[in-house]
Amino acid sequence: MSPNQMQSPFSAGPPSARLLTVVAALMLGAPVNLPAQKSSSPASDVYLARAKRILATTPLIDGHNDLPWRIREDSIARGNVDAYDLSKHTPGHTDLDRLKAGMVGAQFWSVYTPGDWRDSGYARIQLEQIDIARRVIARYPDRLALALSANDIRREFRQGKLASLLGLEGGHAIENSLGALRAYYDLGVRYMTLTHNVTLDWADAALDSAKHGGLTPFGDSVVREMNRLGMLVDLAHVSPGTMSDVLNVTRAPVIFSHSGARALVDVPRNVPDSILRRVTTNGGIVMVPFVTGFVSPDVMRYDASSRPIITDLQAKYGKDTAAITREINQWRAAHPEPRATLSQVADQIDYVRKVAGVDHVGIGSDFDGITEVVQGLEDVSKFPNLFAELARRGWSDADLRKLAGENLLRVFDQAEAVAKRLQAGRQISALPRTRSADRSQ
Repeated sequence: MSPNQMQSPFSAGPPSARLLTVVAALMLGAPVNLPAQKSSSPASDVYLARAKRILATTPLIDGHNDLPWRIREDSIARGNVDAYDLSKHTPGHTDLDRLKAGMVGAQFWSVYTPGDWRDSGYARIQLEQIDIARRVIARYPDRLALALSANDIRREFRQGKLASLLGLEGGHAIENSLGALRAYYDLGVRYMTLTHNVTLDWADAALDSAKHGGLTPFGDSVVREMNRLGMLVDLAHVSPGTMSDVLNVTRAPVIFSHSGARALVDVPRNVPDSILRRVTTNGGIVMVPFVTGFVSPDVMRYDASSRPIITDLQAKYGKDTAAITREINQWRAAHPEPRATLSQVADQIDYVRKVAGVDHVGIGSDFDGITEVVQGLEDVSKFPNLFAELARRGWSDADLRKLAGENLLRVFDQAEAVAKRLQAGRQISALPRTRSADRSQ
């Protein structure tokens, strides 16, 4: 990738996804979580109490949490679900007690795999990630329950359990195979992010070159098959051209599992106004993340200024990571990173509401897939703070319920209804896989 296509070393996504662009996080030893500071505008107790009353009766559905990859990459657990004990305070952003404190009612666990790490094949790594996620869910049956439908979410919430869904992050994992796509659905995957940061044979990514101008004909087939299955189409990482092409093809509402508004913070991973308006027509939902560089203009500018520094250090020191670490730490000490705030996340939510409408906004935190955290939203226990801030800004109880989970449940219901209609009248493709993606329908 060229420098202007590379992610910031402090941007979103699991660490291994950024090895190419972050030689800083790469082996820099940069701290994972900066010390939390007190929110600049804490909501008063009355607003917090109101937020908690709402979340007690409406499932808070978070669209994106990278815990399975965090477990895989943990320096001690190394993919060991038992060793990464969620019944205790974990080194990351997520554990059972903090999920309870945050009043999370349903969680899409991202089963992410890097798009630039072929290893022995994307599918093998993808299956391992699904295995980790499902073993996590099975290990805590009194607290977590696998959910495969919108009604499963409602049922588990009534029973006091956290409904756990799987979201596949990156269509490279299907290896140009509709058969693989169907197999992932059978394993419990209920959304697929069409790309991660790498352009595929059939879809352009936001952070890579636009080779196709959006979707190829096979990409159209992927979307249609997802519609037929009832799998949510996630546009969080794709290019604007791909977003537009999907909205032309899909018969079901789309989601953006963790993307903000580009008008407020101009990064490629955020959603342009033109697409926000089309999401309204489509009936979909944009789930605002807690990624500092996506919600704070100051952090975005800081990230941009850090890129040439890292490039110069790579050229100067090559593989001498100790020297790179020393100099980047000196630079950071002389140039303290600005902090993203809870208020800026609320600004993003307000903006999506303004352009797309209150029926088309949700939350997709990206916890355990981010490094730096938002002040006031440091981990999964802090969700009520955000609802309290929006209540302080004048959001009604009804609108807060839509944001929390009702919008996502509506989208999921509609996707399931579309699937039921399509399954009644359409046969499965007889060509599930081919070497050339565009020859498979």
